[in-house]
Formats: sequence, C-alpha cells, structure tokens
Amino acid sequence: MHWIDPDYLPEITGTVDQFLVNRHGEADGFLLTDGEEVHVPPHLSARLLRDVRPGSEVRVRGVRPRGVQMVAAVAIDTPKGRILDDGPDAREDNAAFEKAKHGPMSVQGIVKRSIHGPKGETRGVVLEDGRIIRLPPHEAERFSALLTQGAEIVAAGDGATTSFGTVVEARQIGASAETMKTVGPKKPKHGPDHKGPKQPGKKHGPKHDEKHAHAE
Repeated sequence: MHWIDPDYLPEITGTVDQFLVNRHGEADGFLLTDGEEVHVPPHLSARLLRDVRPGSEVRVRGVRPRGVQMVAAVAIDTPKGRILDDGPDAREDNAAFEKAKHGPMSVQGIVKRSIHGPKGETRGVVLEDGRIIRLPPHEAERFSALLTQGAEIVAAGDGATTSFGTVVEARQIGASAETMKTVGPKKPKHGPDHKGPKQPGKKHGPKHDEKHAHAE
C-alpha cells in the first residue's frame, strides 16, 4: 500500500507490547498494550526492530479491515522518526540484524488472542506466554475453535526463535497431544483448473482450423 498517502488515513496511538514474528523470523507486526494489533509488511522488519522496542510510544496510520481490531500499517511514527512503507523494493539489508534459529518445535498453552494478515484474515494466535502459532488462513478457518481466547492448544511444526519473539509454523494442531490433526499446506494462488497465461500466436484451436479447411 505504498502508493497511499498515509496522512489521509486514520491514526491510532499506543504503547508497543510485543512484536509479532513470522516463520522466517521477521517482525511483521506488533501488539499494543490496549490490545490493538498492527500488521507491518515484513520488508520493514529491519527498520521496525531498529527503531521500536516494547514500551515505545508509536502513532500508526493505516487501513482497518472490517470486523477486526487491527490496522494494516502504511506509516509508523516512532521516537526515532517515521517508518514508511515504500514497497518491497525498499527492503533494507537484514544482514546486520539477528538471524532466527530454526528447527522443529512444539508448544502448548492457552490462547491469549488471534492474529491476522493485512486483509484481516486469521493467521494464528498468541499464547499467554507470548509464543506465537501460525497456520495458513484456510486452515485457521478449519481450526477456528482452537484459536479463540482461553482455548487450550497444542501445536508442532517448524519453529523460529529470536530475542524478540518465538513462533511455530504449525504442521499439527489440537486441543491436546492426543487429538492433534495435520495442518494442510498453504493453498496455491491458482487452482487445479487454472489454465495459465495465454500463449502468444494462434488464437484458434485445431477444430477452428479444420472447419476453415473444409470451407475452402
């Protein structure tokens, strides 16, 4: 949304409570102490981690999806200046920043709240101890009963650990270890009936050519 002028968007203010971490170990959002969720494009992770800390006062301008207590940030004003989404091509070099430790991980706990993608789709939960469980949006819908506040949840999958947060991309999930079910993979952008891009050249198939051949 880097084409939007953020000064014309609604603004929220608050104090950063914790970062939200994706499966790559990037910060792609944060929670405020008042419960508001802010989604941040992951290409801004390095800048966000450099300029913001838990306890930082921030002003966020962005877009609010329907029915969700969340803002998809376009600009974040911090004590160190404005973080502006100029698009993924403006991603800073992450080499100087902490690399996540990846490996198999299992977590168990009580759901504190759900977390979302930029369009308001549910993408996982934060547990009461701050750890994060992520899963694809279509599977989040299937397991929605497990993702409600106060629910007991167990998950196992691919983990990423950083100093600013821990996340597991769930491969199995359930209310207990005995009831865990497999989480399906992320859906492809195109379904099985997708025909792919149109090919240049001939616009008509063999039947069309055959019809014209008989006409001659």
